[in-house]
Amino acid sequence: MATGKRTPLTIGWEAARANAVPGFILQAAMLAVLIAFYGTKHFAGWLGQLAEFKQQHSLPFVVAAGITAGALLPELFVVFFFQKGKWHRQNFRNLTFTVPTWAIDAILVDLMYRANAIWFGDVVTIPVLLAKICVDQLGYNPFFAAPAEVLVYEWKNEGFSLASVRRAFTWSHYRDKIVPTLFATWVVWGPLMAIIYALPYPVQFPLFSLALTFWVLLLTYMTNRFAGKVEADAVLALAVADQMRE
Repeated sequence: MATGKRTPLTIGWEAARANAVPGFILQAAMLAVLIAFYGTKHFAGWLGQLAEFKQQHSLPFVVAAGITAGALLPELFVVFFFQKGKWHRQNFRNLTFTVPTWAIDAILVDLMYRANAIWFGDVVTIPVLLAKICVDQLGYNPFFAAPAEVLVYEWKNEGFSLASVRRAFTWSHYRDKIVPTLFATWVVWGPLMAIIYALPYPVQFPLFSLALTFWVLLLTYMTNRFAGKVEADAVLALAVADQMRE
């Protein structure tokens, strides 16, 4: 039950806290992949083949992975857990928005990984690891990724209004919407980026795509909450799904 008005920062903390368990499971799974990569030749070979396939089909692979992880899987999640397996017209409208959004996002992320490899080298040392994480989480994320992702989702939620675009370039919007989004992002993605950058460059994007679905669900919850489309005491999507499976 609500005990008072929630601030954007409180919303960000609630999103991160409510997803702490699935977030930890995701981080543990990624850590297991990291350990298996360096500890098991067979697994490293399989992941290497996936990375080689990505290298051979660079742009198509990146776009397909972004669309699958960022658009298709989250929409299927909604259909099967909240709509009893029935597709609605809104689901297809959602896909017309999320497919290009996450295809472009995947391309930009792959370019950033490539730039980090060029700037700091494709080596795994503590200084290089820290440098790549700082560029990612303290540069790319607060100055571009988080504002852009919140902008496009708010733009959609408000009926593609130009007012939402103009508002996105104000400090008050950044303080009230982007800062809490960053808070929730760092809780989930800080440890994940340490794991991803601890792997060779060709393997980084395939692992990023595995983690992307979770983040899309979290971002969708937060932007819908800002838009007033989620009740004040609503449970996060992942938590609700767990309850429905019981």
